[in-house]
Amino acid sequence: MASMSALQTGDRVLVGSTLISVDELFASSLQPGDTVLGVASSGQLRRIPLSVQTLVTESVSVALEAFGTLQTAAKESVNKFFDLAAQRLSDDALFSVIASANEFDVASAVSRGRSTTRLELSPKMRQDMIEAFRMWRDAELSPNSLIDTVSHVGWDVQQWRAPLGVIGFVFEGRPNVFADATGVLKSGNTVVFRIGSDALGTARTIMDTVISPALRECGLPEQSVVLLPSVEHAAGWALFSDSRLSLAVARGSGQAVAELGSIAQQAGISASLHGTGGAWMIAGTTADAQRLATVVQHSLDRKVCNTANVVCIPRLRAAELAPLIFEAAERASAVRGTHARIHAVNGADVFLSEAHNIDVVRAEGTVQEMQITVAKESELGHEFEWEENPEFFLVIVENVAEAVKLFNSYSPQFVVSVIAEDSAERDQVWSQCNAPFVGDGFTRWVDGQFALLRPELGLSNWQHGRLFARGGVLSGDSAFTVRLRVQQTDADVHR
Repeated sequence: MASMSALQTGDRVLVGSTLISVDELFASSLQPGDTVLGVASSGQLRRIPLSVQTLVTESVSVALEAFGTLQTAAKESVNKFFDLAAQRLSDDALFSVIASANEFDVASAVSRGRSTTRLELSPKMRQDMIEAFRMWRDAELSPNSLIDTVSHVGWDVQQWRAPLGVIGFVFEGRPNVFADATGVLKSGNTVVFRIGSDALGTARTIMDTVISPALRECGLPEQSVVLLPSVEHAAGWALFSDSRLSLAVARGSGQAVAELGSIAQQAGISASLHGTGGAWMIAGTTADAQRLATVVQHSLDRKVCNTANVVCIPRLRAAELAPLIFEAAERASAVRGTHARIHAVNGADVFLSEAHNIDVVRAEGTVQEMQITVAKESELGHEFEWEENPEFFLVIVENVAEAVKLFNSYSPQFVVSVIAEDSAERDQVWSQCNAPFVGDGFTRWVDGQFALLRPELGLSNWQHGRLFARGGVLSGDSAFTVRLRVQQTDADVHR
């Protein structure tokens, strides 16, 4: 990464292992003082405007300063912050200001043909945020705690859990991320984050009405939580290339997250990346049919990363199970006033109702599409980003072993559930599927707050390899470092 305002059309630049030619469009976009960032993993050049680079540099600087101050803050002050945040968000008068900002963001997104599924700050989302703040308030977590002591003759070595530093987040455009971002304060860390541009107005209002006042009132440095007030993607690139970050967390899925992770890693920053979402469900030959139908229905209630995306059923029982899965998907759809879409693989369409057109709600509007289509095994890596119509693959397999092979070949190696009465089939999935999250029921349990009773900072899959010394849920108590402290009682100890 360097300032290269003199870069010209046709110049050859080595980015990672890729030699690229600078095109006219990119060269003409550069202004004096801009930063050009090469992304080694993709061989792409990214422009960071001077104003954005300056904003991010200053934001990380103040968060780093706040981190130093936070180390002397009383535990009670941090707990009070979360209590005040919950109180302020519960105040209807204050929330009306936030709601107005959110209505404006939603209307703007609709006018631009953008999805508003996660953007709307619903009563449930508000309540979930309040509960998350209170959960952080009540969590038994100390920023500095003794992990272990190794005793020697004349001296002891203590291992202490300690705060990590400044954590950078890039969130998708949904307002409830504040409970996640501010959670790092509980473990003594500070945060700088960028939120998707669709939700920026809502986010700035939450900062002004909830976060900043709560920080001031409890005596914590206001720069402990810094929102980047920028709609430009370049703000995320600049943030994740600032080597002063101790951890970079990218939430969401797709190429944007992969690129952000690559930027952080080439800057020497540890990264927690979600990668691609989409859960898998495998029915064994001993699957209880009613249990399978029930958990399919509950895995399709809304589209998030842990929604069922692929359901595998054994050929031997396809005639029995396929119609039940279709009915379960229709029940999940009926709650939303829609119909499900099923993409049949390996002949699954033979066991389903006759195909016909249905109304399918997309971000760009409602369109007519076939309810049942035929797909190929090679397409199973695709994650359906549906709006209102539950959409998933239904795959015929010979046995659990074939389903496991498909999962390891095509899935994002994220969530898998196995529905089987035979423990041997369940154990086969547990031992052979390369997934951090394995269950025997609905897939939507994969959530730090729901499963582990503490708000998550991010989920990580194994798409790019297993995680070092940690699980797939990144929570406030997992954002730490370890310091060693020696207490020597014998001054004559030597080597």
